[in-house]
Amino acid sequence: MALTPAEVSRIASLARLELSPDEQHTLLGQLNEFFGIVERMRAVDTSGVAPLYTPLSAVQDVTLRLRDDVVSEVDQRADHQKSAPAVERGLFLVPRVIE
Repeated sequence: MALTPAEVSRIASLARLELSPDEQHTLLGQLNEFFGIVERMRAVDTSGVAPLYTPLSAVQDVTLRLRDDVVSEVDQRADHQKSAPAVERGLFLVPRVIE
């Protein structure tokens, strides 16, 4: 997918950029190189490759340091809401500010 100079001009206009002809030419080359890399990446068959949760796991064993998902604190909602002027079903009520 190669961009044309007209498309680079349109992109610059949408981005509110004023580019000189030299800058447009340079940007055209850079964008086309970028899209070339994207096309090469799309061409690679990754159907049998499991996703990595971190790039480091491709080169070394990385153990996730996860804790068990257990409740570690007692419910203090009622205590925290004692000073609230209005509470309903565990939620703070506030005055309406948008009509």
